[in-house]
Amino acid sequence: MSSPDPQVRAARNHSTNPAVRGPVVAVTGAATGIGALLTERLAASEEIKQVVAIDERRGECAAAQWHILDVRDPAIAEKLRGADVVVHLAVDLDLETDGAARTAYNVRGTQTVLTAAAAAGVHRVVLCTSAMVYGALPDNELPLAEDAELRATAEATGVGDLLEIERLARRAPRAHPGLNVTVVRPAVLIGGTDTALTRYFESPRLLVVAGSRPAWQFCHVEDLCSALEFAVLEKVEGELAVGCDGWLEQEEVEELSGIRRMELPSAVALGAAARLHRIGLTPSPAGDLAYTMYPWVVSGSRLHDAGWRPQWSNEEVLAELLEEVAGRHTVAGRRLGRKDATAAGAAGATVALLGAAAVVRRARKARRRI
Repeated sequence: MSSPDPQVRAARNHSTNPAVRGPVVAVTGAATGIGALLTERLAASEEIKQVVAIDERRGECAAAQWHILDVRDPAIAEKLRGADVVVHLAVDLDLETDGAARTAYNVRGTQTVLTAAAAAGVHRVVLCTSAMVYGALPDNELPLAEDAELRATAEATGVGDLLEIERLARRAPRAHPGLNVTVVRPAVLIGGTDTALTRYFESPRLLVVAGSRPAWQFCHVEDLCSALEFAVLEKVEGELAVGCDGWLEQEEVEELSGIRRMELPSAVALGAAARLHRIGLTPSPAGDLAYTMYPWVVSGSRLHDAGWRPQWSNEEVLAELLEEVAGRHTVAGRRLGRKDATAAGAAGATVALLGAAAVVRRARKARRRI
């Protein structure tokens, strides 16, 4: 006789076994992406008593107790009552989302969850931002310690929101005594994700800015979920960086990927990227380029000291990323159709980027003559 489905088994364990003494954990953004993966993982864990899943629609985890609502709704406080830990993953970093709407959702949602958690008697909130908050700078140490200064600016996609979430995290224990906040900062996140950094590998050529020294460190979503579980179980706390061990130099990335580079002077690459974003041709601002130019590798020492280890290497994650993006075609962060991609592949990603800018300039001049 076959064993029951893991979700069913987990549901039986948590509903019929009063001996389970682990925490009750609430997960926001539980229906999709990282939230869905973490909800499944926690629901199947013998160290977790119950999982409360919160999202604007119901997800697939049958073992969780579902509440359907927007995280900005103050009524969430009642849904969190009885939870020991909240993992807040309802954060929108979609490249195509309007920037102002995205910021309003991310900041208001985090504020509401922190306030509601304190009101409901929750003792720990786990937030997930990104190692991007350290900033990508030419003088960054390799690797950066968790307590390194956050030197990022708001010039890259979503980074301003993440910095504001970090500020809320620092302020929350003072505003709500007794509430502990853990912040988890993953490196370049891979595994069903779509970001400016994953789209970098969809281009027919890898744009390399002359004089830059990129260093690539990845984080698989499975490793992020295991790190979040460590935080939930209070095996580690504070500000945590998570990623694969070590990093890859640009030359190693090119060799492993088989994608050739297109090198440009900094002023040309940044200027073209800024112009294309300003006129709405590309979703990525010029600030995203910095994260492909300079290192922002993290050590992850606090998780390592607690006994956590990544299950994926940088080489393995890069291979999975390349498999995921196979058949997609992107120039300057903008997805292309098959016909456009053929032309871009022949000319190179950067040539296409500059060509698009030239086309826009010619169109503007033509309009002025009319």
